[in-house]
Amino acid sequence: MKPGIRKLINFLFIGVTIALVCILAFGNSDLENAWEALFTLDPWWLLGAAGCWFAYLFFDALGYHYFLRKQGYGVKLSFALYISLMGFYYSNITPGASGGQPMQIYYMNKKGVPIGIGTSGISMKFIANQLMTVLMASALWLWNASFVDRQLAGARWVVVIGWLINFAAVPLILLVAFHRPLVQRIAAFFIRLGHRLRLVKDAQVAALRVNTMLDSYHASVLRLSRHPRQIAIQLGLSALSVLGLMSVVLFVYRAFGESGTPWHHLLTISFLLFLSASYTPLPGASGAQEGGFLLYYRGLFTQGTAGLALLVWRFMTYYLFLIIGAAVTIVTQLRGGAKARAAARSRPE
Repeated sequence: MKPGIRKLINFLFIGVTIALVCILAFGNSDLENAWEALFTLDPWWLLGAAGCWFAYLFFDALGYHYFLRKQGYGVKLSFALYISLMGFYYSNITPGASGGQPMQIYYMNKKGVPIGIGTSGISMKFIANQLMTVLMASALWLWNASFVDRQLAGARWVVVIGWLINFAAVPLILLVAFHRPLVQRIAAFFIRLGHRLRLVKDAQVAALRVNTMLDSYHASVLRLSRHPRQIAIQLGLSALSVLGLMSVVLFVYRAFGESGTPWHHLLTISFLLFLSASYTPLPGASGAQEGGFLLYYRGLFTQGTAGLALLVWRFMTYYLFLIIGAAVTIVTQLRGGAKARAAARSRPE
């Protein structure tokens, strides 16, 4: 399938999901005037939800900024914010979040960061995020076990599968990071396969490039492993970033004037929903996130506001990345085009 057609299908799927969420929000017979109810939400709590969204982005970017500076690349915080935003944007428009990390490596490389260093930074962030998400989710699950048993009685197996998948990702990435021969054998296999399929012209040149990248990647990982303080800081930043995203629902809940459920119960459900839906191979885990929200938070949003709450929550945790990411991408492309035209005009005949 051509990339353009695949991208169009992804956006169509996202559009259909948004339409279904709007139907759920405004077509609920239990809520007489959903549109009017939307404009009666407490703006201060909504501002708090937006602040949680920004905390998610900011602490993620701070992790990249800190890592790259410790590796000897003095990037600005604004560039780190750009890298994080592009990662979230492309992850949210591609199946299985497959597009975010390659685009981050690409933009870092354009800034002079070698692919190996960029890859190790991405791996480090992934491990830290996965580890802290699983640890915090596990702690909250144990703390609120009886509530989880009641609220998610029919979906416990989904939660367990999500927990296992997310937990297993950490040792797998560590194996790739520290077991150089295994990675080299895997890379050599795909290079040979690509050469046979005529996708790789020169297998020796490709192998040399991959080995150079792996040298940089493993040197970066090993250098980081000798600095436990840097690892601890990365784990802390990841914890703050993930906590920002998971806390959005607390503010959405209060924006609707709800107060019957303790904050730690809402936060527990938020973490478990993320674990359950994150492995769904669809753009932004669409479908799983929406259905999971309605299932996991059933009865917690009263007076028929669950569908409307889903719309607001999904806007803060997903649609906002699409809107801002698309706007930044368009502006970046326009600026790049203007610079290219200016350079062409200034070039002597």
